[in-house]
Amino acid sequence: MAYSPGLFSFTKYTAMKKIGYVVALLVIATCIYAFTLKLAPFRPQIKLTHIKKFVFKSFVDCNMSEVWVGDKFMIFPGKYGEDPLWGPSHNLKYAAGNTIDEAFSTKEKHFIEPKLPPNAAPGNPGLHGAVWFESVYQDVKDTSGRTLFALYHNENYPETLPYDAVTGKGYKNVKWPQGLKGPSSPSAVCRIGIMKSTDGGRSWENRGIFIEDEQPRLILRPNNTAANFAGGTGDPSAVANGEYLYLFYGEYGYPGVYNEKTYHPDEEWKGQCISVARIALADLYNPVAKAKRWGGKAFTVPYNGVGKPVTAIQIPLAAGGGPASSPKGKYYWGPSVSWNTYLNCWVMLMAKAEGPSWKGSSIYVSFNRNHDLGRGSNSQQWTKPVLLLNKPGHTLWYPSLQPLNEEANAKNKYSSLKMGQKARLFFKDNDGDKNDYVSEYTVEFGKY
Repeated sequence: MAYSPGLFSFTKYTAMKKIGYVVALLVIATCIYAFTLKLAPFRPQIKLTHIKKFVFKSFVDCNMSEVWVGDKFMIFPGKYGEDPLWGPSHNLKYAAGNTIDEAFSTKEKHFIEPKLPPNAAPGNPGLHGAVWFESVYQDVKDTSGRTLFALYHNENYPETLPYDAVTGKGYKNVKWPQGLKGPSSPSAVCRIGIMKSTDGGRSWENRGIFIEDEQPRLILRPNNTAANFAGGTGDPSAVANGEYLYLFYGEYGYPGVYNEKTYHPDEEWKGQCISVARIALADLYNPVAKAKRWGGKAFTVPYNGVGKPVTAIQIPLAAGGGPASSPKGKYYWGPSVSWNTYLNCWVMLMAKAEGPSWKGSSIYVSFNRNHDLGRGSNSQQWTKPVLLLNKPGHTLWYPSLQPLNEEANAKNKYSSLKMGQKARLFFKDNDGDKNDYVSEYTVEFGKY
């Protein structure tokens, strides 16, 4: 067959054109696929298995704070300090074990009370009110592992922290809302602080307040009828990520200056639920006024300012969501956040309040695929919470995941902040007769 340059050129051109179409289609398909993956809902499978009930042998009324110090797994449950409503407490203690089961199985009489700073007199600087350790961060720069920072939930009343007109700190005993023990009892105000230890948790010094809501944001009578908090920030869970410590917490204050006459419950709801703040790890040694709250686009709001909650975790008003000051408003609270090495994502457990005084019988779970919480809005990109457990007739508080005993060893250093595919579910269970911290289920995650 004779060679024809024209025919060859046309055939070559046509073939190249077809190849170009195919390549273009492949590029478009790849982009569509990638875009679809980005938008696809992240729904890991969750298998809940009932096991023999384990009852913790000491007092818990908070997230279980824990850390590996050397080859010892340490836990810090309990409450410490002054409390006009319930009385003073010395229940903030620690136990240690070679495994998680050994630490959790410690009998109450064998728990040890650490050295904690005394309460200061009203009007004087220092520690005021009662504290609960909720998370512990271990300073990675200390190779001994003995430098620890405890994030504590702190509760005060006008009696323990009276208002100071000069500093603007403290609370005015005017139209104060009802507390947990009836009409004559006061509500507390919660805030979050930091303590530091250099001896592996055996003694602590107070480093001051991490975040707080001040007097102008408190929600008072006659609008606050939920018998829980007068306002504030509390029930935190902290995780280190990059150069920051991220604090997930409950927001109970009004998103602005509270005014009895112009108050509206829908406006209160807009600023409440689970929120996020962060502080540079380098600032933990002197943390006061260093933290920043999420402001809607970045971490720009001062530690005592009005931030924005995680929208994905708010319960819409149309679905029964409402403000924390209402006995009928539904909201999620008490987050417990961990990194899951199997799913390669963050996992958040939370309780759901459906009545006064945080009454609610269910536990929910949410996920965040973004390892870097500091980039863009990654810290806000949580999935819609899904039901993990419901026990009608019970009140469930402070849920957390704990690694299985065989994985929670000194080599892996798994804890409630980091674990794998399987875990034990713990929670505070109040069924009217008992108020125990228990585990009666395992959780197994499956990839979506």
